[in-house]
Amino acid sequence: MSRLRRLAKVSRSRDIGALGLPDEPLRAAPDAPVAEHVHAAIDRRLRVIVEREPGVRRGKDPEDLHKMRVAVRRIRAMLRAARPLLEGSEHKRIRDDLKAVGRVLGPVRDMDVLLARLDSQALPHAERLAVEALMSDVESERAVARRRIITLFDSKRYAELLHRLTRFTPTSTSDGEALIFLVRKQFAKLAAAVEEAGAEPEDDVLHALRIRGKRLRYTADLAKPLAGKPVRKLIKATKAFQDVLGEHQDACVAEDRVRELLAARERVDVDMAFAAGRLVEREQLRKAEARSRWLTAWAEVQARAV
Repeated sequence: MSRLRRLAKVSRSRDIGALGLPDEPLRAAPDAPVAEHVHAAIDRRLRVIVEREPGVRRGKDPEDLHKMRVAVRRIRAMLRAARPLLEGSEHKRIRDDLKAVGRVLGPVRDMDVLLARLDSQALPHAERLAVEALMSDVESERAVARRRIITLFDSKRYAELLHRLTRFTPTSTSDGEALIFLVRKQFAKLAAAVEEAGAEPEDDVLHALRIRGKRLRYTADLAKPLAGKPVRKLIKATKAFQDVLGEHQDACVAEDRVRELLAARERVDVDMAFAAGRLVEREQLRKAEARSRWLTAWAEVQARAV
């Protein structure tokens, strides 16, 4: 594709003014009702989605995609947590559409993480060349997945979703105190899941705990303007818990992907076999290290419960 055509693609990106968002982000007072807190939270994340789109289109900085994907997840998680307090059904339709967006963004982000892990490996020269061959395979997959993102951005459905998010004005009869109840409810669900998991849970169970941790953190973030310092401490502890389990999950994914990449190749020489073996061993060590820390991280979350 020519440079002019690439610039044309980028120029299709939306901007905040064109969507009709106000110049300044919405803010909810600590004593504001639930609907205003939810509205302000959507506004903040929608701005991130819009502002990061040009960078995601260019595809040069993985952080653009990461920030956009997190913003999409946060809106979904926040609407999911607040759904008992929200009136109407538009919030569910928005969640469903954001889930579809996340499915398009996710594979490229996962491959960005994998490529960074592979690129950081210190290996003998011949094995390094073998790893670069594996990286080339991933980059080919990533190129295909990136085209799906551009197709999404250029679609009528995506444009309509952004406009619906801009126009969406949540309604609720609950006051802000109800958000504290939601935080406690998410904490109770996570605590029950941790207790059920036991001291040595399977890999997929740890991944599920990480997802529950995200739900607690994003719900607490919604209540932060209301509850202040205690909730900020809970958010910090929950983020650390997520980070530990995220390291474990990244290692699980990387190990599985190395095995898949090796199995998909028609020819595997000795250097590639040795390199893949080293990579798998290192990811297993990372998994073990994260497993040794997750209960300590959970204890800190417990200590910060509100």
